[in-house]
Amino acid sequence: MNINIVYEDDDIIVCQKPIGVSSQYSDKENMLSLLKDQLDLKELPYVIHRLDTAVGGLMVYSKNKKSASFLSRQVSDSQFTKKYYCVIHSKPENNTDTLTDYLFKDSRKNKSFVVKKERKGVKFASLEYELIDSVEYKDETLSLLKITLHTGRSHQIRVQFSSRKMPLYGDGKYGGSDNCNIALFSCELGFKNQDDEIINYKLKPEGFPWNLFDF
Repeated sequence: MNINIVYEDDDIIVCQKPIGVSSQYSDKENMLSLLKDQLDLKELPYVIHRLDTAVGGLMVYSKNKKSASFLSRQVSDSQFTKKYYCVIHSKPENNTDTLTDYLFKDSRKNKSFVVKKERKGVKFASLEYELIDSVEYKDETLSLLKITLHTGRSHQIRVQFSSRKMPLYGDGKYGGSDNCNIALFSCELGFKNQDDEIINYKLKPEGFPWNLFDF
């Protein structure tokens, strides 16, 4: 499998993770091994952030410990911007809004749930969305949203919209149609480089169901 390399220098690799490939090292097909082989690296690249195996889109990896530490600090300090496109069933009441919830992850089921209050194992989750377009498809309304994550919780986008009866298209695990891939795509990353300049990388999803929308 050939990985789409969006940008590469001596420190980082910005690339497109294909659907079905693990974003971290595993005994199955994974981004670290694929990038090491494709770019002829001496060692496996360093993981900076994660993306669900069932989701595709932009990711950044580091080639060395120094840049890995530099980028990881930005993630910890909420200076690392992550934006996504997603397609949901139905249409949100507001064109823009911020969703906040408390999430609990059941590791045995590998599934997250919205809960009413904080307790052990529960984490606060926040995201902001913008409605881009809505269409009628097979007698139902589908909507394209652009998401800005304020926190990075497991399955966060998927469970926050599902809990509001607007599951992601293709996401059978959280109540959406299960006849295609999950309609969630990492479309934009923003972070500081070593010269303290903020740089942004953008990528647009292709194919179905993205081609239903005007964006």
